[in-house]
Amino acid sequence: MQEPTYLNLHKKGVIKKRIDKLKAIIKDCHLCPHNCRVNRLKGETGVCKSDSRLKVASYGPHFGEEAPLVGTKGSGTIFFSNCSLQCVYCQNYDISQKGQGQYMDPKDVADIMLNLQKRGCHNINLVTPTHMIYGIIKAVDKAVEQGLRLPLVYNTGGYDSVKTLKLLDGIIDIYMPDIKYADNQLAKKYSNAPDYFDIVKKAVIEMHKQVDDIEIIDGIAQKGLLIRHLVLPENISGTEKIIDFVAKQISKNTYFNLMKQYYPSYKADQHTSLNQRINNRKYELLRSYAKQKGLRLD
Repeated sequence: MQEPTYLNLHKKGVIKKRIDKLKAIIKDCHLCPHNCRVNRLKGETGVCKSDSRLKVASYGPHFGEEAPLVGTKGSGTIFFSNCSLQCVYCQNYDISQKGQGQYMDPKDVADIMLNLQKRGCHNINLVTPTHMIYGIIKAVDKAVEQGLRLPLVYNTGGYDSVKTLKLLDGIIDIYMPDIKYADNQLAKKYSNAPDYFDIVKKAVIEMHKQVDDIEIIDGIAQKGLLIRHLVLPENISGTEKIIDFVAKQISKNTYFNLMKQYYPSYKADQHTSLNQRINNRKYELLRSYAKQKGLRLD
């Protein structure tokens, strides 16, 4: 296994400086593109319904992730509560929208990371980290002091600020964004994410700039970019446009997981277009289109 670059940043004191910058951001929160401008250090909350504290819904080895993350011992997932997106069809809405979970100190989350490492997990998979990245990096800093050596996975819905991502350069080893929509208006309607496609394109370009294409050694991802895309009914997700963007502006060697497991959940029954499963034939056509564009499918 390669040595994560965050170890060197820790030795140089760079991570602590990044924590200070993240703290300044959440004091007048513009951590994500919502730019709520609330003081989360004083308990104020914005769209993500989160103050400055870490809130964890669950954690443990996960075997349902992409194969290069799972390996034989699983991906060490930590699911964070709440979300900067408000997807009406979210399948984890108890966590993302209702905020199920418990508050933890960075030290507690650091202990979780070390426990997952001790259990043999191949990485630390930070699920929905965007709105809690200040506390997460504090936890990482503490965990490194106690021997954390696993790659860090930033598992996000893609609604990320480039300014914030730049503060993660050299700390995050693997970026795994889910590019949800190619249409800004639909993103706003179904996920409360204005200008989503414009924002996610810039974010993914920055992610790729930092970590490049996925690097896999002995079947396990060490560093790089993996992209997920959930196909939605009636082409709400704009899949072909997203495939074109990835192939032309990111890399044809991108590891691209075209997901077909959509089912109506949460408030999907209030939207006729979303209140149905996807068509398998259309999914296979989209998969063929991705192959034609040269993408590296899961």
